[in-house]
Amino acid sequence: MTTQDTQRQDIYSRITDQIIAHLEKGVKPWTQPWNAAHAAGPVTRPLRFNGEPYSGINILTLWASAMERSFAAPIWMTFRQARELGGHVRKGEKGSPVVYANSIQRTQLDEKSGEDVDVTIPFMKGYTVFNVDQIEDLPAHYYAVADGAVNPDERDARAEAFFSALGARILNGGNAAFYRPASDHIQMPMFEAFFDAQGYYATLAHECIHWTRHPSRLDRSFEQQRFGDVGYAKEELVAELGAAFLSADLGLKLEDRQDHAAYIGSWLQVLRDDKRAIFAAAAHAQRAADYLHKLQPVELLDAAE
Repeated sequence: MTTQDTQRQDIYSRITDQIIAHLEKGVKPWTQPWNAAHAAGPVTRPLRFNGEPYSGINILTLWASAMERSFAAPIWMTFRQARELGGHVRKGEKGSPVVYANSIQRTQLDEKSGEDVDVTIPFMKGYTVFNVDQIEDLPAHYYAVADGAVNPDERDARAEAFFSALGARILNGGNAAFYRPASDHIQMPMFEAFFDAQGYYATLAHECIHWTRHPSRLDRSFEQQRFGDVGYAKEELVAELGAAFLSADLGLKLEDRQDHAAYIGSWLQVLRDDKRAIFAAAAHAQRAADYLHKLQPVELLDAAE
């Protein structure tokens, strides 16, 4: 195994072990690991120093780090970026791991044809970032606090517009929430049946992520056969993460669903068996969230920016 392969495997192991440690305590690190006190928003994805949101596995590892250390701010940056902004990381602070994935193209000789061919080689490297709560003397806006709260008992206009724009067939009624592939529809209890609006939208986000698995959309399949098997657990993990990503994008609080507490054991088994499983789940969740965002009208996308 090359040094690059070893480094990549170390990244997989380090981040997967971090997620496993939380699950072993019965805690899902993608459920409310943030603090509503920061002006960047009551709920948000982790953000780079320039306001650009992180994606995929980096969302999970930074949320996990924020939960571990009770960081109020969702903003992260490297040691060098902090210094360039006039700040400095406090002595003794420990950074958090993130990864950068890309690919390079090389020309090499094809042994069969004897001709030069272009080959795409994927690579991943890890680096360290610090939360702004660990950094002193940054410009004031990095430490700004929020000055208001959202009434959770009212329908959220932004969320309503987002889910309406998907074109998904959503039926309301009954006492269970689920996506049924055979009829390609989402079943949701009535809005009034939920304890608050946040719980309703978080549940709807979860089912909409499931909705993207249909063959006419992302055609995602883990060969799930029945409730509780490995494939089923993987799909539920994707839906959980995707709902967390969407909730962050829409500024919604992600709340635990009681029926998902039983999945933690199966998720742990999946992650212990395959150090790359959480990376794959996060990538699938990111693709699903991106797919739903692309269904939004241009005017809604512009309003969100």
